[in-house]
Amino acid sequence: MIARFSQPADPLTPQLPLRGLWFSVAIVGGWALSAALLLPGEGPSLPPLLLALAVLLRTFLQTGLFIVAHDAMHGSLLPGSRRWNDRLGRLALGLYACLPWEGCRRNHLSHHLDPASPWDPDHHDGRHRGALAWYLRFMAEYLTPVQMAGLLSCWLASALVLLRLTPHPLANLLLFWILPLLLSSLQLFVFGTYLPHRDGVDPASDRHHARSLTLPRGLSLLACYHFGYHWEHHEYPQLPWFQLPQRRRFITDRIPDPARLAIPLANR
Repeated sequence: MIARFSQPADPLTPQLPLRGLWFSVAIVGGWALSAALLLPGEGPSLPPLLLALAVLLRTFLQTGLFIVAHDAMHGSLLPGSRRWNDRLGRLALGLYACLPWEGCRRNHLSHHLDPASPWDPDHHDGRHRGALAWYLRFMAEYLTPVQMAGLLSCWLASALVLLRLTPHPLANLLLFWILPLLLSSLQLFVFGTYLPHRDGVDPASDRHHARSLTLPRGLSLLACYHFGYHWEHHEYPQLPWFQLPQRRRFITDRIPDPARLAIPLANR
Protein backbone atom coordinates (compact mmCIF):
# COMPACT_ATOMS: atom_id res chain seq x y z
CA MET A 1 0.00 0.00 0.00
CA ILE A 2 2.94 2.32 0.64
CA ALA A 3 3.92 2.12 -3.01
CA ARG A 4 0.60 3.71 -3.84
CA PHE A 5 1.87 7.01 -2.43
CA SER A 6 5.42 6.76 -3.74
CA GLN A 7 6.67 9.20 -6.33
CA PRO A 8 9.85 9.14 -8.43
CA ALA A 9 12.92 10.38 -6.59
CA ASP A 10 13.29 14.14 -6.92
CA PRO A 11 16.78 15.02 -8.25
CA LEU A 12 16.63 18.33 -6.38
CA THR A 13 16.06 16.50 -3.09
CA PRO A 14 18.29 13.40 -3.04
CA GLN A 15 17.33 10.49 -0.83
CA LEU A 16 19.55 10.22 2.25
CA PRO A 17 18.56 6.99 3.99
CA LEU A 18 21.61 6.85 6.27
CA ARG A 19 21.03 10.39 7.48
CA GLY A 20 17.46 9.51 8.35
CA LEU A 21 18.62 6.42 10.20
CA TRP A 22 21.18 8.40 12.23
CA PHE A 23 18.60 11.06 13.08
CA SER A 24 16.29 8.28 14.24
CA VAL A 25 19.03 6.75 16.40
CA ALA A 26 19.71 10.18 17.93
CA ILE A 27 16.00 10.74 18.70
CA VAL A 28 15.41 7.29 20.21
CA GLY A 29 18.73 7.44 22.08
CA GLY A 30 18.01 10.93 23.39
CA TRP A 31 14.57 9.83 24.56
CA ALA A 32 16.00 6.80 26.40
CA LEU A 33 18.93 8.73 27.91
CA SER A 34 16.75 11.60 29.11
CA ALA A 35 14.37 9.10 30.72
CA ALA A 36 17.24 7.32 32.45
CA LEU A 37 18.53 10.64 33.85
CA LEU A 38 15.27 12.37 34.74
CA LEU A 39 12.90 9.64 35.95
CA PRO A 40 15.10 8.56 38.91
CA GLY A 41 16.09 12.16 39.70
CA GLU A 42 14.89 14.99 41.93
CA GLY A 43 12.23 16.27 39.56
CA PRO A 44 10.02 18.41 41.86
CA SER A 45 13.13 19.82 43.56
CA LEU A 46 14.60 21.23 40.35
CA PRO A 47 14.53 25.03 39.82
CA PRO A 48 11.31 25.96 37.95
CA LEU A 49 13.10 27.07 34.77
CA LEU A 50 15.21 23.90 34.62
CA LEU A 51 12.17 21.78 35.33
CA ALA A 52 10.22 23.45 32.50
CA LEU A 53 13.13 22.95 30.10
CA ALA A 54 13.36 19.28 31.07
CA VAL A 55 9.63 18.78 30.39
CA LEU A 56 9.90 20.56 27.04
CA LEU A 57 12.94 18.49 26.06
CA ARG A 58 11.11 15.28 26.91
CA THR A 59 8.10 16.50 24.92
CA PHE A 60 10.26 17.27 21.87
CA LEU A 61 11.91 13.83 22.01
CA GLN A 62 8.54 12.15 22.60
CA THR A 63 7.19 13.80 19.45
CA GLY A 64 10.36 12.71 17.67
CA LEU A 65 9.46 9.07 18.32
CA PHE A 66 6.22 9.53 16.40
CA ILE A 67 8.02 11.36 13.59
CA VAL A 68 10.40 8.40 13.23
CA ALA A 69 7.42 6.05 13.04
CA HIS A 70 5.68 8.42 10.62
CA ASP A 71 8.61 8.29 8.18
CA ALA A 72 8.53 4.51 8.45
CA MET A 73 4.82 4.53 7.52
CA HIS A 74 5.83 6.15 4.22
CA GLY A 75 8.74 3.76 3.73
CA SER A 76 11.31 6.56 3.94
CA LEU A 77 13.00 5.64 7.22
CA LEU A 78 15.02 2.84 5.64
CA PRO A 79 14.02 2.69 1.95
CA GLY A 80 16.44 -0.13 1.15
CA SER A 81 14.77 -2.60 3.49
CA ARG A 82 11.00 -2.78 3.92
CA ARG A 83 11.39 -5.33 6.73
CA TRP A 84 13.73 -3.21 8.87
CA ASN A 85 11.90 -0.02 7.97
CA ASP A 86 8.72 -1.52 9.45
CA ARG A 87 10.52 -2.99 12.45
CA LEU A 88 12.04 0.35 13.38
CA GLY A 89 8.72 2.09 12.84
CA ARG A 90 6.97 -0.45 15.06
CA LEU A 91 9.60 0.07 17.78
CA ALA A 92 9.31 3.87 17.67
CA LEU A 93 5.51 3.72 17.78
CA GLY A 94 5.60 1.28 20.68
CA LEU A 95 7.97 3.52 22.63
CA TYR A 96 5.81 6.53 21.83
CA ALA A 97 2.59 5.21 23.39
CA CYS A 98 2.29 1.43 22.85
CA LEU A 99 0.40 2.23 19.63
CA PRO A 100 -0.33 -0.59 17.15
CA TRP A 101 1.79 -0.33 14.00
CA GLU A 102 -0.61 -1.76 11.44
CA GLY A 103 -3.62 0.23 12.61
CA CYS A 104 -1.75 3.53 12.80
CA ARG A 105 -0.16 3.05 9.39
CA ARG A 106 -3.51 2.16 7.85
CA ASN A 107 -5.14 5.25 9.35
CA HIS A 108 -2.33 7.53 8.26
CA LEU A 109 -2.27 6.31 4.69
CA SER A 110 -6.06 6.67 4.59
CA HIS A 111 -5.56 10.29 5.64
CA HIS A 112 -3.24 10.82 2.66
CA LEU A 113 -5.59 9.07 0.27
CA ASP A 114 -8.69 11.15 1.13
CA PRO A 115 -7.65 14.16 3.24
CA ALA A 116 -10.49 16.13 4.85
CA SER A 117 -13.07 13.66 3.55
CA PRO A 118 -15.56 11.49 5.48
CA TRP A 119 -13.04 8.64 5.01
CA ASP A 120 -10.19 10.58 6.62
CA PRO A 121 -9.75 9.21 10.17
CA ASP A 122 -7.74 12.29 11.21
CA HIS A 123 -10.35 14.85 10.18
CA HIS A 124 -13.41 16.00 12.10
CA ASP A 125 -16.71 14.37 11.16
CA GLY A 126 -18.67 17.60 10.78
CA ARG A 127 -20.01 17.44 14.33
CA HIS A 128 -16.62 17.94 15.99
CA ARG A 129 -15.30 21.05 14.22
CA GLY A 130 -14.06 22.86 17.32
CA ALA A 131 -10.40 22.40 18.21
CA LEU A 132 -11.03 20.53 21.48
CA ALA A 133 -13.79 18.30 20.09
CA TRP A 134 -11.68 17.56 17.02
CA TYR A 135 -8.67 16.71 19.20
CA LEU A 136 -10.71 14.28 21.29
CA ARG A 137 -12.08 12.60 18.16
CA PHE A 138 -8.56 12.49 16.71
CA MET A 139 -7.27 10.74 19.83
CA ALA A 140 -10.18 8.31 19.86
CA GLU A 141 -9.10 7.01 16.44
CA TYR A 142 -5.77 5.83 17.86
CA LEU A 143 -6.48 4.88 21.48
CA THR A 144 -7.79 1.37 22.07
CA PRO A 145 -8.38 -0.63 25.28
CA VAL A 146 -5.42 -2.89 24.45
CA GLN A 147 -3.13 0.07 23.76
CA MET A 148 -4.20 1.87 26.95
CA ALA A 149 -3.70 -1.32 28.98
CA GLY A 150 -0.18 -1.64 27.59
CA LEU A 151 0.64 1.99 28.36
CA LEU A 152 -0.75 1.79 31.90
CA SER A 153 1.22 -1.42 32.47
CA CYS A 154 4.44 0.35 31.40
CA TRP A 155 3.73 3.24 33.75
CA LEU A 156 2.93 0.91 36.65
CA ALA A 157 6.09 -1.15 36.11
CA SER A 158 8.16 2.03 35.89
CA ALA A 159 6.61 3.39 39.09
CA LEU A 160 7.49 0.18 40.95
CA VAL A 161 11.10 0.45 39.80
CA LEU A 162 11.29 4.16 40.64
CA LEU A 163 10.12 3.46 44.21
CA ARG A 164 13.59 2.07 44.84
CA LEU A 165 15.44 4.90 43.11
CA THR A 166 13.81 8.20 44.04
CA PRO A 167 11.57 9.71 46.74
CA HIS A 168 9.43 11.21 43.93
CA PRO A 169 8.41 8.20 41.77
CA LEU A 170 4.89 9.34 40.89
CA ALA A 171 5.81 13.00 40.46
CA ASN A 172 8.71 12.13 38.15
CA LEU A 173 6.54 9.74 36.15
CA LEU A 174 3.93 12.46 35.73
CA LEU A 175 6.43 15.23 34.90
CA PHE A 176 8.79 13.38 32.59
CA TRP A 177 6.62 10.77 30.88
CA ILE A 178 2.87 11.28 31.18
CA LEU A 179 2.88 15.08 30.75
CA PRO A 180 5.32 15.03 27.79
CA LEU A 181 3.17 12.38 26.09
CA LEU A 182 0.05 14.52 26.53
CA LEU A 183 1.83 17.65 25.29
CA SER A 184 3.26 15.69 22.37
CA SER A 185 -0.19 14.52 21.29
CA LEU A 186 -1.36 18.13 21.35
CA GLN A 187 1.73 19.22 19.39
CA LEU A 188 1.14 16.61 16.69
CA PHE A 189 -2.56 17.46 16.47
CA VAL A 190 -2.14 21.25 16.35
CA PHE A 191 0.77 21.42 13.88
CA GLY A 192 0.13 18.25 11.92
CA THR A 193 -3.66 18.18 11.66
CA TYR A 194 -5.63 21.12 12.99
CA LEU A 195 -3.74 24.13 11.61
CA PRO A 196 -2.88 22.59 8.19
CA HIS A 197 -6.31 21.01 7.60
CA ARG A 198 -8.81 23.24 9.41
CA ASP A 199 -11.80 24.44 7.41
CA GLY A 200 -11.55 27.68 5.49
CA VAL A 201 -7.76 27.99 5.46
CA ASP A 202 -7.69 28.38 1.70
CA PRO A 203 -10.56 29.32 -0.62
CA ALA A 204 -8.73 27.60 -3.50
CA SER A 205 -8.12 24.34 -1.66
CA ASP A 206 -6.49 21.60 -3.74
CA ARG A 207 -6.70 17.83 -3.55
CA HIS A 208 -4.54 17.76 -0.41
CA HIS A 209 -6.83 20.13 1.51
CA ALA A 210 -3.68 21.22 3.30
CA ARG A 211 -1.79 24.41 3.89
CA SER A 212 1.75 24.90 5.13
CA LEU A 213 2.50 27.11 8.10
CA THR A 214 4.74 30.10 7.50
CA LEU A 215 7.47 29.42 10.03
CA PRO A 216 11.24 30.06 9.98
CA ARG A 217 13.24 26.86 9.66
CA GLY A 218 14.43 26.76 13.27
CA LEU A 219 10.98 27.42 14.68
CA SER A 220 9.50 24.89 12.28
CA LEU A 221 11.84 22.24 13.69
CA LEU A 222 10.93 23.06 17.28
CA ALA A 223 7.22 23.30 16.50
CA CYS A 224 6.93 19.77 15.13
CA TYR A 225 9.96 18.54 13.16
CA HIS A 226 8.92 20.57 10.08
CA PHE A 227 5.50 18.87 10.03
CA GLY A 228 4.06 22.36 9.62
CA TYR A 229 5.33 22.31 6.02
CA HIS A 230 2.29 20.20 5.48
CA TRP A 231 1.36 20.85 1.87
CA GLU A 232 4.88 19.80 0.90
CA HIS A 233 4.50 16.62 2.95
CA HIS A 234 1.26 15.70 1.18
CA GLU A 235 2.68 16.50 -2.24
CA TYR A 236 5.94 14.61 -1.54
CA PRO A 237 5.07 11.97 1.10
CA GLN A 238 8.23 10.00 0.28
CA LEU A 239 10.44 12.78 1.68
CA PRO A 240 11.66 12.35 5.28
CA TRP A 241 10.94 15.13 7.73
CA PHE A 242 14.39 16.72 7.56
CA GLN A 243 14.15 17.28 3.79
CA LEU A 244 10.85 19.18 3.88
CA PRO A 245 12.49 22.62 4.44
CA GLN A 246 14.59 22.13 1.29
CA ARG A 247 11.48 21.28 -0.72
CA ARG A 248 9.57 24.18 0.85
CA ARG A 249 12.35 26.61 -0.06
CA PHE A 250 12.59 25.30 -3.63
CA ILE A 251 8.85 25.76 -4.19
CA THR A 252 8.39 29.14 -2.50
CA ASP A 253 11.39 30.58 -4.34
CA ARG A 254 9.41 30.01 -7.55
CA ILE A 255 5.76 30.19 -6.50
CA PRO A 256 4.69 32.45 -3.61
CA ASP A 257 1.67 30.33 -2.61
CA PRO A 258 2.06 26.74 -3.89
CA ALA A 259 -1.23 25.57 -2.38
CA ARG A 260 -3.16 27.79 -4.80
CA LEU A 261 -1.37 26.18 -7.75
CA ALA A 262 -1.27 22.65 -6.41
CA ILE A 263 -3.00 20.97 -9.34
CA PRO A 264 -0.60 22.38 -11.98
CA LEU A 265 2.31 21.52 -9.70
CA ALA A 266 1.08 17.96 -9.25
CA ASN A 267 0.84 17.52 -13.02
CA ARG A 268 4.11 19.19 -13.97
